[in-house]
Amino acid sequence: MATKEEENTVFDVEAANVLAKDLRDVFASGKTRSYEWRISQLKSIVKMCDEHEEDIVDALRQDLSKPQLESIVYELTMVKNSCTLAIKELKRWMMPEKAKTSLTTFPSSAEILSEPLGAVLIISAWNYPFLLSMDPLIGAIAAGNAMVLKPSELAPASSSVLAKLLPEYLDCSSIKVVEGAVSETSALLEQKWDKIFYTGNGRVGRIVMAAAAKHLTPVVLELGGKSPVVVDSGIDIQIATRRIVVGKWGCNNGQACISPDYIITTKDCAEKLVDSLKKELEAFYGKNPLESKDLSRIVNSKHFSRLTKLLDEDKVSRKIVYGGERDEANLRIAPTILLGVPQNSLIMKEEIFGPLLPILTVSKIEDSFDIIKSGTKPLAAYLFTNNKKLKEQFLMSVSAGGVVINDTTLHLAVHSVPFGGVGESGMGSYHGKFSFDAFTHKKAVVYRSFVGDASVRYPPYTLGKLRLMKALITGNLWTILRTLLGMS
Repeated sequence: MATKEEENTVFDVEAANVLAKDLRDVFASGKTRSYEWRISQLKSIVKMCDEHEEDIVDALRQDLSKPQLESIVYELTMVKNSCTLAIKELKRWMMPEKAKTSLTTFPSSAEILSEPLGAVLIISAWNYPFLLSMDPLIGAIAAGNAMVLKPSELAPASSSVLAKLLPEYLDCSSIKVVEGAVSETSALLEQKWDKIFYTGNGRVGRIVMAAAAKHLTPVVLELGGKSPVVVDSGIDIQIATRRIVVGKWGCNNGQACISPDYIITTKDCAEKLVDSLKKELEAFYGKNPLESKDLSRIVNSKHFSRLTKLLDEDKVSRKIVYGGERDEANLRIAPTILLGVPQNSLIMKEEIFGPLLPILTVSKIEDSFDIIKSGTKPLAAYLFTNNKKLKEQFLMSVSAGGVVINDTTLHLAVHSVPFGGVGESGMGSYHGKFSFDAFTHKKAVVYRSFVGDASVRYPPYTLGKLRLMKALITGNLWTILRTLLGMS
C-alpha cells in the first residue's frame, strides 16, 4: 500500500533526470546485456500474462469496454507470441553476423555485432494499451536495454495494471514505469535517451521528434493515417465485406491505427457493396449495435465529440446509408456507412479513428490510385481484387507502411515482416526481429593480424603506390596483377 507521501510525489524534470541517470548507471553496469537477463525478463512477461489475464482483460473492459475475445486474442496472446518468438530466436539474433571483406583489407575478417543502445523511452497509446506498451518493451528487453515505459493516461485502468504488475514480475532497477499525463511525458522528453519509441498521433509525434532532436536521439514513430480499402469488381463480395467489417469494427470499433479508414470502389459495385456490408454488420452486431457486447465504446467524451462533429457536417450527415445512431451517455456510436461523401469534407481530411466508414466511388478502379496519392502516405493500404495486373499496379503506385491484398489488418500478426509507417504515418518499424533491431546498434568490426602489412599505404607516396592502391580499391584481380607487373 502506497503511503500518502508517495501518492503525492510529483514527477517533474528533476525526478525524470534522476530516473534517466539511474537507468544509464544500470545499463553501464552491464546487467541488461547478458542472455540470461534478457531471457528471464521475457519468461516473466509470459508468466505475468498467464497469471493476470483476468486483471488485464478487466482493465481493458474498464477503459474501452473491449470485448473479451479482442482483449485476449489481439492484446494478451499477441504479447505472449512476441515473447515466445524472442525466447526461441534470441541466441540467433544476438550472434555476430559474418561479413565479407575485400582485397583492399586482405588479410582480414569482419562481423556485425548487435549492440544494445542504452537507456530507452517507450511512450504508449490508449487504443491497444497493453499490446502497444508491451510489444516495444519486449524488443527493448530482447536487445538488452534499460528502459522506462510511459503508458497512456487515456487508458487509466490499463496504465494502473501495468504500473502494478511490471515491478512485480520484471527487474525494477532496469525497467521503470511512469504514469501520468502531459507534464510527466514532457519531463521525460526533456531527458537524453538513446532511443525514443512513440506510438500515437502525428501532432504529438512532432513534439516527440522535436524533443529528441535536441539530444540527437533517434526515434521510432508509430503513427497512423487514412488507410484506404480499394474494392474491385469480380470478387467474392461476402468474404471481402466480412474481412472489411472485422478489420474496421472488430478491431476496437475502428479505434486502431491500421483500421480501414475509407473505401474506394466503382459506381457499378457501390450498391452491392453497401448491401453486403449492411447484411454482415447486422449478422455480427444485431439490429441494435449500440447494445452489442462485441463492440468497444469510444474512449472518452472528447473523442466522441470529435467523431460527432465529423458525422454532423451538413454535406456528410445526409450521406449516411446505414447506422449513425449514438449514445453519448455510454460513449457508443453504431457502425456507420456513408456513401458518396465529398473529398473536401472533414471526414476525408483527417484520420477517422472510429466506427465511421465513408465510401467513395470512381468510374474506373484505377482512378482510386490518384485519390490515395493525393493524401499523405497511409500506415496501411488494402486491395480486394482477382486481377493480377491491378495488384501489381497497386503495389507500384501506392506508398504505404504495409499492404494487404484481399484482407485487412492481418500483416500486424506476421512477425517475419516489419510493421511501421512511411512519411507522415511514421518512421522505423518493429515486430519479431525488427523489434530487436529497432533497439539495437549494428556495430561494424574488422579484424586484422600483424601479418601482411603492405608498405603501399604509407608515405612517401609514389606514382607506383597510387596505381596499386587504385587497383586494390577496385578489387579487380587482373588489374592488380597488371599493376604489380608494371603493365599499366
